[in-house]
Amino acid sequence: MSLSHVLLTSLLEKPSTGFELARRFDRSMGFFWNASHQQIYRELNTMLGKGWISTIEDEHDQGRKKTYQVEQPGRIELADWLMQKSEPAQLREDLMVRLRADAQLGSHQIIEELQRHLSLHQDTLTIYQSMYDKDFKNTTNHNRVLFIHKKILELGIHSEQGWVDWLEEVIPQLKQFEMTEVQPENESVD
Repeated sequence: MSLSHVLLTSLLEKPSTGFELARRFDRSMGFFWNASHQQIYRELNTMLGKGWISTIEDEHDQGRKKTYQVEQPGRIELADWLMQKSEPAQLREDLMVRLRADAQLGSHQIIEELQRHLSLHQDTLTIYQSMYDKDFKNTTNHNRVLFIHKKILELGIHSEQGWVDWLEEVIPQLKQFEMTEVQPENESVD
């Protein structure tokens, strides 16, 4: 997947200015695809050059504000991409490598980082749950678009809850290992 496919999808949902798109991106697509505002604007210009999107001029706006919309070549590109096969994403989490390195080095320095990650996942889980409560808690599954958005958010909730559960299991056990591995000063090991 490329940033252009993310942006095409977002623009199909709602034509937007670059600023609106970047803000919406931060609140939705940005949860599973990271891009800076600069990358978004650069990609919009590339997509304009390919004819995938165009701008809608607002006759009342005297500024540089452009609203982007998807054109037929962009729809074709997105439809072609949609038909491609993709492998499930591989977990590429440097925290797991650091945890394995800590296991080998015996440094016992990873707990603070694990606690930081726990806090971050708890924060994200809270955001996802409040989004769910606001947008989907009392809805029925009669609208296909809303059903898809709801299921994506539920997957995010399950993922974050999985991280929280895992970290809440690992951290206390690692602390327990630290306590049992500390030798009292009076005892000598022969």
